[in-house]
Amino acid sequence: MSIDRAVFVFAGVVVLASIALSLLVHPYWIALAAFAGLNMIQAAFTGFCPAAMAFKAIGLKPGEAFR
Repeated sequence: MSIDRAVFVFAGVVVLASIALSLLVHPYWIALAAFAGLNMIQAAFTGFCPAAMAFKAIGLKPGEAFR
């Protein structure tokens, strides 16, 4: 698995978990989905993605987006 795919999977899991938590625990958990979305937008413009850096540190190979 490449870093790109791992970042997309991680972002998807965070968004889905946020939705589930907002429905089951407290509505304020939806803020986690908003944070994930904002992080994806800033990563698209700046190229800085903390999740990509973490996946690179654990040894995943780079893809096309995060080198």
